[in-house]
Amino acid sequence: MSAVTRVPHVVFKTRVRDESIGGDNPYDWKDQTTADIFGGKKVVVFSLPGAFTPTCSSNHLPRYDELYEEFKAQGVDEIICVSVNDAFVMFKWGKEQGNKNIFLLPDGNGEFTRKMGMLVDKSNLGFGMRSWRYSMLVNDGVIEKMFVEPDFGDNCPTDPFEVSDADTMLAYLKGQEPAGVSEPRKSFVG
Repeated sequence: MSAVTRVPHVVFKTRVRDESIGGDNPYDWKDQTTADIFGGKKVVVFSLPGAFTPTCSSNHLPRYDELYEEFKAQGVDEIICVSVNDAFVMFKWGKEQGNKNIFLLPDGNGEFTRKMGMLVDKSNLGFGMRSWRYSMLVNDGVIEKMFVEPDFGDNCPTDPFEVSDADTMLAYLKGQEPAGVSEPRKSFVG
């Protein structure tokens, strides 16, 4: 594999607001490709096991939302949260969380997560296949840095949350990378 690692090509099934629809649910389906989402932009991505889960709701998403302006000041165009959940779940979770700034990207089929090499079995918790917790800096589709939580694997009895947090990524962007963080995984498919 070459030294340059790109995000895998997938088509995400998203819901977008369309005022022409009217009514209580003015949203329509829109396919967005990896190129649409990452092309020509500097993006911070963080991925988590699931919407409405404890750590994801109490810290992971809220802290990225809270530090959004600091990320923008570091040249980040967008912050994206990926989860193996459908568009309806991601929308409702974002609304309940009061999310203002983070693009909640549904990976309902787990295709992006699988191609990233980050799909794990969480059947021990009744979750089925979900994303391992990680974050990454992506510049025009090229993965520049990844922070992958320790103990990666199926049916992990814990849910590590040590390096994929907003503060670790922000420190990296400011040139203050904490010790003991991981390098990009080289097992991407796509």
